[in-house]
Amino acid sequence: MRVGMLTGGGDCPGLNAVIRAAVRKGERAFGDELVGFLDAWDGVRDRRTIPLTVESMRGLLPRGGTVLGTRRGSPFDTPDGVDHVKQSMDDLGLDALIVIGGNGSLSIACQLHTEHGLPIVGVPKTIDNDIEGTDVTFGFNTAVQIATDAIDRLHTTAESHDRVMVVEVMGRHTGWIATQAGIAGGATAVLIPEIPFDLDQLCTRLTRRHDRGRYASIVVVAEGAEPAEGTLEMEEKVYDRFGHVVLGGVATRIAHAIGERTGFETRVVQLGHVQRGGTPTAFDRVLSTRFGVAAINAVHEQAWGKMTVVRGPNIELEDLTVAVGKTRTVDRELFDGVASHFFA
Repeated sequence: MRVGMLTGGGDCPGLNAVIRAAVRKGERAFGDELVGFLDAWDGVRDRRTIPLTVESMRGLLPRGGTVLGTRRGSPFDTPDGVDHVKQSMDDLGLDALIVIGGNGSLSIACQLHTEHGLPIVGVPKTIDNDIEGTDVTFGFNTAVQIATDAIDRLHTTAESHDRVMVVEVMGRHTGWIATQAGIAGGATAVLIPEIPFDLDQLCTRLTRRHDRGRYASIVVVAEGAEPAEGTLEMEEKVYDRFGHVVLGGVATRIAHAIGERTGFETRVVQLGHVQRGGTPTAFDRVLSTRFGVAAINAVHEQAWGKMTVVRGPNIELEDLTVAVGKTRTVDRELFDGVASHFFA
């Protein structure tokens, strides 16, 4: 078969491992020819491609990012976008398309399959771990490890200077990274989008902790965290051209308010895109590889409209419709039943 591949949305550690695995199994086991589209759907529209072979994939298992390039956007953004996708697939003689992406990319893939009949298989990826249908997404483990390493380093400097450190991690709609990194790093408090926070309660906890003789605190904040109504005045929201709120900066506002209300010296650390970059962990390399193999297998099973998922120890296939328009939020048992017991 002749199979196209693209990566869409934000970059993520493990993308190259998925591509590599699909290419290796496809070429060596099935005799497939694989084609990579550059820069997501833009590459499909403009027919910008590169050949994907076992030889060209050598050395990419530990490499972060994506050799195909990625960006946001959709064929549905323009009236003739879908026609361009269909024409490109026809002209290139493609039998299938593997779409590796997050909620947005998988929603696009689902719509192209259900409404236009395109032979598509999806692979879920996001460091936010917020895709329904799968227990975990690759890239998440790497992001949590990076955040945890940062928190470990911040403990010593916070203790040395008797400071409160407010650490902002990624998490637009969910607080998976914040929660797990907070548990692993021994944070004093974790603020996540799923639960509006009360700054007065947070300051009370910090003060109580310092009164007990613990002279340093780490507050982990997901970038999408918001205060309970009337508890903290926030700046007016700004939106990008895709309609997403431009995030980054909530930790600064929180840190300033903590300093004002408690008198504690407070500092901010924004990890930002550091969480996305660099070498994927061993866990993410293995999961990505399993997803890549499962994706090319699904192509040969003609399991169109499906995506690879992990459930327990098993890799399975699930309908793309399961992920469309949904967000997998933090398990409250993990947050309330485990994490909160270790907060000040």
